[in-house]
Amino acid sequence: MEIIDITAPVSPRSVMWPGDEPPSHEFTSHTDRGDPNTVSRWILSAHTGTHVDARMHFIPGGWPMQELDLARCVGPCRVVDLTHVDGHIGRADLEAAGVAGTARLILKTRNSEQRLLERDGFEEGYAAISREAAEYLVEIGAETVGVDYLSVEPFEDGEFRTHHALLGEDVVLLEGLVLADVEPGEYVLACLPIKLSGSDGAPARAILMRDSQ
Repeated sequence: MEIIDITAPVSPRSVMWPGDEPPSHEFTSHTDRGDPNTVSRWILSAHTGTHVDARMHFIPGGWPMQELDLARCVGPCRVVDLTHVDGHIGRADLEAAGVAGTARLILKTRNSEQRLLERDGFEEGYAAISREAAEYLVEIGAETVGVDYLSVEPFEDGEFRTHHALLGEDVVLLEGLVLADVEPGEYVLACLPIKLSGSDGAPARAILMRDSQ
């Protein structure tokens, strides 16, 4: 079994959405200082690095993180190659990729080719999912959608129409996936967010699995 880690490392250097503070990390005790053990304290946004959005992130009364149906984040998935798309992902791009019939979709875009998650600063020009593409994903019955930057939303859309289209129909969103070295194809996905009660999202460890060839 081949296991591919698609999780972005969390550190004070993590790329963050504008306005979000980067993670802070301190050791409250450390064996190097003569303490009996080493213990860390972390402070970070629920949407740091690789993370899952709860429905309540944009939908009033939506489910919080502890109510996530884990079956939505574990099981067969398809990594779709959309690296050729110059702008945001449109409905026609998804139709051409033949994504209908797949419950868990992971979209690999030019964000991965450009390794945006490895850069020091936030990139406003990342590839995202247009509202029309989001509506198409709902139309074809997609249950889980993953992307390779911090948001499914185009940066310039201040009305957050992509999030509303997807979360409004209870599509689970996985954001910040590291896909630069992942080949398109069929995998088994396991993406388990921290069980933060009452939270609008949570960082997650995400992997893809497939039989070794």
